[in-house]
Formats: sequence, structure tokens, C-alpha cells
Amino acid sequence: MDWKEALIDVLLALSIAVQLVCALGLLLMPNVADRLHYLAPASTLAPVLVAGAIVAREALNHQGIEAVLLAAFLAVFGPIASHATLRAARIRERGDWRLGRDESARRPTSP
Repeated sequence: MDWKEALIDVLLALSIAVQLVCALGLLLMPNVADRLHYLAPASTLAPVLVAGAIVAREALNHQGIEAVLLAAFLAVFGPIASHATLRAARIRERGDWRLGRDESARRPTSP
């Protein structure tokens, strides 16, 4: 096994570890907001690691470029999807996404 295959194996193993930790966090967290925090690395970091493994194996040919573009797409639009999901959950729970009177009174003010 040369260094390139070892690098590919390490990147894929790290990607699997990230996915497992995120799945465990999704199972253990009590509410939607906390679960979404654990979903973020699974949708951004793990695809970047897999894309790195693909680029290490295929170089920047068709498959490598496609993997990099897909990882970049997920890294950019993953947080947007998380934000939209949390806003929808807040609307479903409270009827509005904005802070209510009781929440704005408890909100800390910046100096």
C-alpha cells in the first residue's frame, strides 16, 4: 500500500467517523435546533472528505471535478437548508419565526 491509498483510506475513515458521530448526536439531542447542529458536519465536512478522497484517487479529471463541485455546493447550501428547516420548525411550533414579547425580554442585550 502506497501513501496515496493510505491517504484515501484515512479520508474515507474520517468521513465515516463524522457521519457516525452526527447520527449519534441526532439520536441523542432533545430538540430540532440541537439536532440541526449535529446535521451540519454530516452535510458539509463529510462530503469534503469524500471529495478529497476522490480527488486523491482520480486527480482533477471528470470525477474529481464533479466531486469538488458537489462538495462545494453542499458546503454553501447546507447552512441555508438548515436555517430554512429551523425557521419552518419554529413557525410550526410557535406560529411565527420572530421572537415574542416574553422571549425578547429575556434576550441579552449587547453593550
